[in-house]
Amino acid sequence: MKLSIVIPAHNEEGSIEETISTLYAKLKENRIDHEIVVVNDHSRDTTEDILARMSTEMDTLVYYNNDGPGGFGNAIRYGLARFSGDCVAIMMADLSDSPDDLLKFYHKLMEGYDCVFGTRWSNGGKVVDYPFVKKIINRMANAIVKYTFALKYNDCTNAFKIYRKETIQGLQPLLSHHFNLTLELPLKAIVRGYSYAIVPNSWHNRKHGESKLKIKEMGSRYFFILLYCLIEKFFSRGDYKKADAKKVTMAKRA
Repeated sequence: MKLSIVIPAHNEEGSIEETISTLYAKLKENRIDHEIVVVNDHSRDTTEDILARMSTEMDTLVYYNNDGPGGFGNAIRYGLARFSGDCVAIMMADLSDSPDDLLKFYHKLMEGYDCVFGTRWSNGGKVVDYPFVKKIINRMANAIVKYTFALKYNDCTNAFKIYRKETIQGLQPLLSHHFNLTLELPLKAIVRGYSYAIVPNSWHNRKHGESKLKIKEMGSRYFFILLYCLIEKFFSRGDYKKADAKKVTMAKRA
């Protein structure tokens, strides 16, 4: 399967070159057919200049300038509407996600799953220099999601995941403009009956720049997506289910 990697980038001049170079080298080394799709999200620094130069040096790098509204979710959605692979991974521009873990996700997906979700907080997972306050909020939020939806998965807000192309198509329409997209994608996949595997992954805090996640701004947006997916789960009567999952549901009702 051809692998696409969608990377949103907003003012990432300090990180983007190392991220792309490391990812490119790892995928080439392992002979994985791929494309690296970077969405420049209204950067005001030299991010676009770096991308323009690197795209002439790397045959699998393509970048777009998000010409619509800015925001993490909008940038990812821009990339998800344009990737050409058979599957797509979402990764961060600051190299907080490991290319080695990407390979594990990719090979796990090829076992037949519709999606592969990373977890940083289970056996085998690892976090390095995770901000304490952010960690407390993260664990509380994911606990709410886990128990509300009766999941075994404990890291829904982890952006690092991989999906088959057909799965992304089946999760439309996407609503989130910001970081709440990291919650919308996996919850919709679960609610709509797509199969998934959970693979431990590592996370390292960024070396350059600052995080774009503004926790104070995201609480109500995460809650909106949580509530939306909960309503779909209990009241949509399976209208959005994956085709084969819908057949199973109808058979159980019969």
